Amino acid sequence: MLSLPAAQTKATSPPVEHWTEYTRFFTALLVILDPFAALPIFLTLTQGYSRTARSQAAFVAASAVAAVLVLAALAGESLLHAMGTSLASFRVGGGIVLLIMALAMLRGEQDQVRATATETIEAEGKDAIAVVPVAIPLLAGPGALSTVVIEMHRGSGLYHVAIVLAVILVLCIALWFILRLAEPIGARLGPIGLNIINRLFGLVLTAIAVEIMANGLLELFPVLSG
Repeated sequence: MLSLPAAQTKATSPPVEHWTEYTRFFTALLVILDPFAALPIFLTLTQGYSRTARSQAAFVAASAVAAVLVLAALAGESLLHAMGTSLASFRVGGGIVLLIMALAMLRGEQDQVRATATETIEAEGKDAIAVVPVAIPLLAGPGALSTVVIEMHRGSGLYHVAIVLAVILVLCIALWFILRLAEPIGARLGPIGLNIINRLFGLVLTAIAVEIMANGLLELFPVLSG
């Protein structure tokens, strides 16, 4: 029985990432979404809501985040081609955005990339606060969108797409669960606990941002690899 050469067998199999790359993507997207940073704003915007109304707002917010990230995953490549932007340039730009977010988290400041203080104040009293600004841009902001688009380009094939979409949906379910329990979680952790978590997430996000920028620079300037 004849067997195909190793090179030919490799060429016919769909290129996918090692499982550690998917766990890295899961960690990166969790840190970038940072639902714990959104808890104080979510509680402020839903002040006076009943438990049922707040739970419904949490579901709408998580669903909106899932829809936006899935759309970015499926249409990101087409958008890059339409704008004439290379993936390497997008990696560097996305890494810079993530680094700005990480530095704000480490300093315990409000992240102006996600949503400004003015946007948050203007959203108070609106019925659609679960979508704007909680889902967009507080959670599904530029950092999360760029991370999803970059991850989609790290592999190909239905298997890769399915895993990326599954990670997004699992994280959005976790996001819904955390927002739904925003009041007891906020009361249990307190401001100090939330700040500690945000700073730890900021440290992890700094390393992720540097890695993404480094990969983008190596693609733009191959001479840097020696």
